[in-house]
Amino acid sequence: MDISGQGSSAAGPTPRVAARDGRDSRWQPHREQRRKSLVDATIKAIRRHGATVGLDDIAAEAGTSRTVIYRHFDDKAGLYRAVAQRIDARVVGDVSAALLASNTTPPDPRTLISSTVEAYLSLVESDTEVYRFVVNRPLVDRPLADDPVEGTAGQVADQLTDHLTRALRGSLGGHDIRHGIHGDALYCRARVWAVALVGSVQAVADDWLAASDRLPRDELVETLTDLAWHGLAPQLTLQTESPPPRPWSAHPE
Repeated sequence: MDISGQGSSAAGPTPRVAARDGRDSRWQPHREQRRKSLVDATIKAIRRHGATVGLDDIAAEAGTSRTVIYRHFDDKAGLYRAVAQRIDARVVGDVSAALLASNTTPPDPRTLISSTVEAYLSLVESDTEVYRFVVNRPLVDRPLADDPVEGTAGQVADQLTDHLTRALRGSLGGHDIRHGIHGDALYCRARVWAVALVGSVQAVADDWLAASDRLPRDELVETLTDLAWHGLAPQLTLQTESPPPRPWSAHPE
């Protein structure tokens, strides 16, 4: 029954929906801040309890309950994803800053490689348990369609590809005389090197953390840089020398 005296119209509920939407938007900054605080607490709990931290430990660190955590992240995978995205941003930011700081004109490819390796391994060593949490996914019991670890590798590879492409163009004058590589093909080749480097650094970092007797970080950086550089350096050698002279003949043609 309509007690308003105005009848029932399809447009009637619209103001109430708009008002609810307005309240939702006003609460959005609070919800985002709460999520940020819960991610902060999760990272603190990881550092305190290790990479296998449980949700109860995280809730205790945050001074809240599991129910509240689920309210903001739906499930444990949602919380893991939020933490991984935070660490991903740090990895990408650190690598980006290192690449920009190492840039010269033209860029030096070996320095770019070394800077990438150093930035990644520095984070691994300084925040080991958090890195293990992201890589080992203790809160996740199913495959993730949007895997944060793969996303980070892709972003780092994207940045390194761009820097390597500029470095190669600076070294080769925009083309590789020996192989006829230029333009888009040069970018594609730089992409292969970048993905190979990022993948090898990730694999070595995981093994390095698991080893009971391991190289100091600076030695590991140098070793990985040398390995990558020996594969890349030959591509930077231009055949600009004159062809060797023909053997002398007493009977020239």
